[in-house]
Amino acid sequence: MGFRNILSGLALGLPLVLGAIPSIPGFNLTWGEDFTGNAGSLPSPAHWIIDTGHSYPGGPANWGTGEIQAYTSSTNNLRLNGNGRLQIIAIRESHGGWTSARIESQRADFVCRKGGKMRIEASLNLPAVPQPIGYWPAFWTLGAAYRGQYWNWPGIGEFDIMENVNGINRVWGVLHCGANPGGPCFETDGRPNSRECPGAPCQGNLHTYTFEVDRTQQQLEAIRWFVDGILFHQIVSTDLPPDTWAQAVHKPHFILLNLAIGGAFPNKNYGNTTPLPTTTSGGVLEAEYIAVYNN
Repeated sequence: MGFRNILSGLALGLPLVLGAIPSIPGFNLTWGEDFTGNAGSLPSPAHWIIDTGHSYPGGPANWGTGEIQAYTSSTNNLRLNGNGRLQIIAIRESHGGWTSARIESQRADFVCRKGGKMRIEASLNLPAVPQPIGYWPAFWTLGAAYRGQYWNWPGIGEFDIMENVNGINRVWGVLHCGANPGGPCFETDGRPNSRECPGAPCQGNLHTYTFEVDRTQQQLEAIRWFVDGILFHQIVSTDLPPDTWAQAVHKPHFILLNLAIGGAFPNKNYGNTTPLPTTTSGGVLEAEYIAVYNN
């Protein structure tokens, strides 16, 4: 049952349960999307903004990353599959250009309060294609102050919960913060770490990607990245200047999910410009759920 069906469910005396969204011991569900809906329909506009084109109006070109695709609101690129999953499809057009999709949460108030913890989590299946060079799926957040401004990155903070490039069986978690270039987060690279997906490849299999903000300790706060519950990256508050940490971690964020083609990260990883003429069209990024928890 999606949030849009909660009121009717309560009226019928049904239990308040979201379809695919798990409970986490010690946490309360703040917000969640289980992508329930008719096959071929767009995700709920009550929950999601669909970004289109090559940039925000007046913002950096190519979304500030050099990615080459045009984002669209077409169900060729973005749709529910009718079985509880969202699909984002990257397509090479007949003229050689690419289209794909990018969504961001309507809500921009996801924040961890002092003394508590917050988790942002998704169950995702990354694109599995024969030639993946140039594919760049991402599940991430931006500080809410970015909305309508577009030139205050990276000071507003960015949590890259799951990034993957070029079909490599590896998940990257990255913090972006401070100033660009350089600064305490070494921009434009940020502060990354990565690991292989456990058990089965990231591509073609569902894995759970989790980001946690921990403000339970007054003297030492932390942010952490997990894949399938395995911790693979941690940054603590003493790693950054106090004002930089506060701006990136203490302020509200919104959530994004997209499938980019080409750009700085896949190009750097590959050592040349991506995508290739042979890069496979039609790769699919699937999301089973996205949820935010607090305690």
